[in-house]
Order: sequence, then structure tokens, then C-alpha cells
Amino acid sequence: MILYTIGFTKKSAEQFFTRLKQPRLVRLLDIRLNNVSQLAGFAKRDDLRFFLKEINGIDYLHMKELAPTQNILDAYKKNKGDWGTYERQFLALMAERKIAERVAKEVIDGGCFLCSEATPEHCHRRLVAEYLSRSWGDLEIKHL
Repeated sequence: MILYTIGFTKKSAEQFFTRLKQPRLVRLLDIRLNNVSQLAGFAKRDDLRFFLKEINGIDYLHMKELAPTQNILDAYKKNKGDWGTYERQFLALMAERKIAERVAKEVIDGGCFLCSEATPEHCHRRLVAEYLSRSWGDLEIKHL
């Protein structure tokens, strides 16, 4: 199985949609808590769904169950919390939600997790991808 990840900030629309041109990528899996923010620009839900189909020929799916809660997100972002604390809380949430059991492998395979962070180091998309890889085994992760 293969799973891609991408963030949309610090990328032009051209850079973003070009990076999504991967041979086995069939759907974008939006794992943001809020996918309609005015700050998202070309990555707002309805616009993104249209652009993905027209430019890349791929599907769009919002998977809010893979997003952090507002409380976890606010503690880290708004209150300038510690990454280690955020990571522990988020991974505990993934375990509590039983995502490795509830998320279909067929949906993840050939998918690309989308979040806002420019790089995966301090982003929950990396945490979800690695969590599923540890749980399932045969999952190759490629950060775009």
C-alpha cells in the first residue's frame, strides 16, 4: 500500500497540484478539522474538490475522524503548546477512535493526506500516517 501526504501552505496552486501528479494517487484525503476556512484559498473544500477532479482527475474525501479535536489543536496552536504534548494527546485520540480498525485500507491506499502545515515534521498528517503504518505494517509513506 502507498500513502502520500501534503500540506498546502507556502505553496502556489501550481506547485500544489503539480506535486499531486503521482502515478498511484487516486484521491485526496482531507484530514483537517476545518476545511472551509477563508485562509485556505484554493484549498477550501468545494474549490479543492473541483480543482482536484479537473486538474488531476482524482477524488476528494473529507476524513474529519483523522483530525485533532478543537481542544487539542487550540492548546498547541493558539496557546503555543509543546509539540511532544500535542503528539501524545493526538496519538491517544487516534487509539481511542480506533482508526486502525475503523478506517478502510482501500480508502488509504493510493490516497494523500492533506493538512495545512507546509512540512510534515510538526503536523498531524505525519502522525496519522505513521500510526497506520505501525498498525497495519505494509504501508509506504511519501511526503510530497
